[in-house]
Amino acid sequence: MKLATLRSADARHRDGHLIVVSKDLSRMLSAETVAPTLQAALDDWARLETPLRALAARLESGEGRAFDPRDCLSPLPRAYQWADGSAYVNHVELVRKARNAPMPASFWTDPLMYQGGSDTFLAPTGAIPLADASWGLDFEAEVAVVTDDVARGASPAEAATRIRLVMLVNDVSLRNLIPDELAKGFGFFQSKPSSAFSPVAVTPDELGQYWDGGRLHRPLVVDYNGTAFGRANSGIDMTFDFPTLIAHAAKTRSLASGTIIGSGTVSNRGADGGPGRPVADGGVGYSCIAEQRTVETLTQGAPRTPFMSSGDRIRIEMRDDVGRSIFGAIDQQVS
Repeated sequence: MKLATLRSADARHRDGHLIVVSKDLSRMLSAETVAPTLQAALDDWARLETPLRALAARLESGEGRAFDPRDCLSPLPRAYQWADGSAYVNHVELVRKARNAPMPASFWTDPLMYQGGSDTFLAPTGAIPLADASWGLDFEAEVAVVTDDVARGASPAEAATRIRLVMLVNDVSLRNLIPDELAKGFGFFQSKPSSAFSPVAVTPDELGQYWDGGRLHRPLVVDYNGTAFGRANSGIDMTFDFPTLIAHAAKTRSLASGTIIGSGTVSNRGADGGPGRPVADGGVGYSCIAEQRTVETLTQGAPRTPFMSSGDRIRIEMRDDVGRSIFGAIDQQVS
């Protein structure tokens, strides 16, 4: 089943309207008779999943009207919680090298996670605002899951049963603000503005063989200004799977339905165990500019790729074996 949130023309409905989307992303049906919003559906998932799936079945029989992702907000336009991990430790290692920050050994055994701002998310095809180009705007292509209620102290096995939806993320970052913020010893805040999520959120069963219960095994297609930038496989080099990340987040607190847990920037090592090569050089490339800049520094002595500026465009998507989009595309331009 595929779910999305349609933008409302009425400002009073800031969380939009829940819709069900066909498997091929061509048609949609309103789900307002079942639940007004995706959060409302998640709050009563045990009861509402069945009628939502009934709508999905009607779509596959040919009902519905045309679906346009440009009319969508992020599936959850705001959320009670958005916590982003760094499951791809290769990425952490590389970006820390860029800051000349040492890599603690514990990063390979204990997940790294930050609590992001979730009161507002960007639309998947909306603009990325940039007030000051010197802040170092970067995209980060990721995968995320949305949970049902998760009990405090839940094990990874228990956490796995609480995953309700999967979606893609552009975790927008302001790289040049990060070092000074972290130097204060209190974590990200200003350097992590609003993120965006794919137009469509998908139930794990919809992913079939691509989903193993904890990892999504597909290349993440990242195109920057119309050029192939990243093709890293999100199922490879993921040190911590989603059940482990969820259990980590729930170690000292319960998680409410609608909690979003991100994977962190998808990153694959090269075939030789090194940091990998750009797509243009036969590698799978990178899922953020910072990683490419770090590799450029290691191989060429200095970064060559600038951070984003006004007019730059980022597209993040995942496709099935025959090239069909699974989640729709995050397709944003810097304003």
